[in-house]
Amino acid sequence: MKNLIHSIGFLLIIATTISCTYNGKEQSEAHSHSPDLTKETFSIDGLVDEIKTVPDSIIEYLHAQHHSHKVLERRTVPVGYESREMKYWKEYAADLDELPVINPGPGEYVHVMEGYKNGYQNLVIGITETFPGGAPPMHTHEGEESHVLLEGKILYALGDTLFIIEAPYIINIPPMIPHAFKNIGDKTANLIVIFPTNVWIYDVLDYFPFEEEDIE
Repeated sequence: MKNLIHSIGFLLIIATTISCTYNGKEQSEAHSHSPDLTKETFSIDGLVDEIKTVPDSIIEYLHAQHHSHKVLERRTVPVGYESREMKYWKEYAADLDELPVINPGPGEYVHVMEGYKNGYQNLVIGITETFPGGAPPMHTHEGEESHVLLEGKILYALGDTLFIIEAPYIINIPPMIPHAFKNIGDKTANLIVIFPTNVWIYDVLDYFPFEEEDIE
């Protein structure tokens, strides 16, 4: 009887040791495969090159009424993906990996949903993948814009004003006001940008407002 008890006890010790070893390995592997929060959280396989055009005299005149910066170029999203027919429920929902992705500036990618291709009359929405330190160029839109962020810390340039704001927030950007932003947080920011238009379009300016000391 004593031998049986000793045998059972020995087996329990072995089983416990194996279990602890396995769990430790599992936990170590889980830790080693934890997501990198400084990189994209959505696929950017749909990356496309923006269409860039030289501003004409009308565009330059329009900008001159609002600011003193030179206009470098106008950017739009290329054609090449089909408009939704809006017949079935699936056409009323757009997965991000179905949308074109653009790269406006270092460390920033944007999934773009243009209204006229997605059943909207007056709506454009973009969801950014702005890496830490990432920023678009200083730019303007002819219409108003709204920024929505639920988590993160962003440095903004809005006109002549620099300010830092932490999420959650909504920011109103008036028409033709030069603006840019920079992610000064420690992980990727998924900023939502909203326009009451049908086409993604913006003008890049010959000015970048951020320096290293701006984030101190």
